[in-house]
Amino acid sequence: MTISHRFIETNGIQMHLAEAGSGPVVLLCHGWPKSWYSWRHQLEALAAAGYHAIAPDMRGYGQTDKPEAIDQYTMLHLTGDMVGLLDAVGVDQAVIVGHDWGAPVAWHSALFRPDRLKAVVGLSVPFRPRGPNRPSTVWPRTETQRWYQLYFQTPGVAEAELEKDVHHAIKTTYFALSGDAAVENLASLSMLPGEGGWLDGKPTTQSLPAWLTENDLEFCVEEFKRTGFRGSLNWYRNIDRNWELLAPWSGAKVQVPALYIVGDRDLINAFPGMDKTILNLKQSVPLLRETIVLKGCGHLTQQERAKDVNDAILEFLKSL
Repeated sequence: MTISHRFIETNGIQMHLAEAGSGPVVLLCHGWPKSWYSWRHQLEALAAAGYHAIAPDMRGYGQTDKPEAIDQYTMLHLTGDMVGLLDAVGVDQAVIVGHDWGAPVAWHSALFRPDRLKAVVGLSVPFRPRGPNRPSTVWPRTETQRWYQLYFQTPGVAEAELEKDVHHAIKTTYFALSGDAAVENLASLSMLPGEGGWLDGKPTTQSLPAWLTENDLEFCVEEFKRTGFRGSLNWYRNIDRNWELLAPWSGAKVQVPALYIVGDRDLINAFPGMDKTILNLKQSVPLLRETIVLKGCGHLTQQERAKDVNDAILEFLKSL
């Protein structure tokens, strides 16, 4: 199976796509800090099963454009990029799959345009209805700790930490968030020491877990050495802005068939209120077919458990 690459114009930016196979389109949206490459196993499996799998480098990542202005990374831009992608490749409809930050893009793409995104699969992050409060006002903070998204808000700060040693930053992040780190207190992964950074206190490893080869790691490291982290971190800097922009959809439900997959060791499980959100997901996603919980799996769902994720996605696609 060959993965081909091309560039398209969408929503005012140039976007890099990795593609495999032919048939109905399945659109794969990656999260932070990743690239199209995090879908390498799914591109292969989907192509072999008769689908046209498309994994873009999302806005701000890889070989896709990285607008300077922070306000160019709102949820309306990110979902607009996906609809524009379908236009650019000449496709009316697709199934959209998202992991980590790509999951909210997938959920909201399906929420906004069910005529174009006819089904959705969310990995790690469930659909979260818009809450009553501006997000930054309810993020956890104590005298000695702060929520990692607070740390990511000030431009340049997290960039400086992560870009100092990109290899260490990527390797530590991938290992710490995976099920292999076997972190007992998942909440500790998203709470940073008061004056510390993202990497402080994260578990590290000398040897790589079985699902990540040296070549895989090097590919990701080289991408971020080349691009830096600013574009990817700008997604976090729009969380309050997204809350304002999404006011018209307050209370709206995702009305397409859906599948949700999460690891039982995913730090997302320890996010405030997430247990209730996952438990009640069918209320805001009425056509949710199933919630699959992968034992021993951490946050890097489709890489840690490639076969399980591939099987679940393919079964879901067949049922549509």
